[in-house]
Amino acid sequence: MLTRRQLVYLGYAGLGAVALRSVLAHAKTPQQTAVDFDVPPNSCDCHVHVFDPAIQPYAERRIYTPPTATIEELLDMQKALRLDRVVIVQPSVYRDDNKLTIEATKRLGNRARAVAVIGPSTTRTEIDEMHAAGVRGVRLNLETNVAGKFDADGAKALLDKTAKQLDGRGWHVQFYTRLDTIAALKDTFSQQPFPLVFDHFGRATAEGGVDQPHFDALLDLVKNGHAYVKISGAYRVSKNGPAFLDVKPLAEALVKANPDRLVWGSDWPHPNSDAGRHKPLTEISEPFPIDDGLVFNQFARWVPDAATRKQILVDNAAKLYDFPTPGS
Repeated sequence: MLTRRQLVYLGYAGLGAVALRSVLAHAKTPQQTAVDFDVPPNSCDCHVHVFDPAIQPYAERRIYTPPTATIEELLDMQKALRLDRVVIVQPSVYRDDNKLTIEATKRLGNRARAVAVIGPSTTRTEIDEMHAAGVRGVRLNLETNVAGKFDADGAKALLDKTAKQLDGRGWHVQFYTRLDTIAALKDTFSQQPFPLVFDHFGRATAEGGVDQPHFDALLDLVKNGHAYVKISGAYRVSKNGPAFLDVKPLAEALVKANPDRLVWGSDWPHPNSDAGRHKPLTEISEPFPIDDGLVFNQFARWVPDAATRKQILVDNAAKLYDFPTPGS
C-alpha cells in the first residue's frame, strides 16, 4: 500500500502506470532475515540516504528518480537491525541542496549525523549552521573534468579549497572513487589536514580479490591512519548475491590493515542510479533488492571478534562523526 508521501510524490511527478507499479514493487524492500549476532549498544549505520519529494522535490538536473525512503522508514530499518545511530549522506538527486538531509538529522536528534554536499560558494556561516544541525562531513567528486577525464591537478585544487572551507571544524571528507584514483592521489591524500573516508570498499571488486591493482594503495592509507574505509555496500563491489560472500577477503584485509580506520554502512535504501540513466525522469528507478538483515549478518563473519566489531560499529563511528558519549 502506498504511503501518503508516495501518493503526494506521484501527484508531483505525474507518473504513469509503469512507474506506479515500480513504486508498489520496490518503494519498500523488506528486511527479510533476522540479525543473528549481538549488536552492541550505540552501533551506527554510517551510510544511508533519505528520499522524500513531499518535503523536498528532487533536483531537475539529476540522472535518476528513486522511490521514496522516508525518515519513518529509516527508523523502521534501524529498529530491525538493532542499530541506535545513523549517518545520513546527501544523495545526488538533491545535488548541493541539503534541506532534507538536514531536516532528517534534526528530527532524529543525537542518534543522527549527516554528510553534506557543499559548493564553491558555500559560506562559513552556512557551514556553521550545518554543523549545528549535525553535519560532520562533506562529499566530494574527484573523478573527471568537463572532458570526462581524470584531472589530478583539479582534484588537488578542490582538496585545497575544501580544506580552507572546513578549517577548524573537525569535519571529514568522503569520496566514492575508484582504486586507480586513490592510487594516483595517494601522496596527496596522506597530507590532508582532515580525515578522509572512502565509501564502499574504495570501489574494489570482490572478483579482483586482495591482489587487484591499486588495492594496496588503499590498504596503505588505512594502515598508516590516513584514511577511513566504509565496509559498506557489498552489493556494489560483488555480483555474488544475495549474501555477497566473496566480499569477505576484502573486508578481512582491511581489518588486518587497521581496524581503527573502518566503519560499517548499509547504503540503505540501495539506490540504483545506473537503472535510471536510460529512463525518463518520470519513471522510478528500482533500487537494488537487498536483504539488509542477511547482509548485516555477513559483517559478523567478516569480523568474528566481538571487541573488534564494537570498535567498528561503535567506537570508530563515534569518533569520526562526533557522537555524544552515553549519558552526556
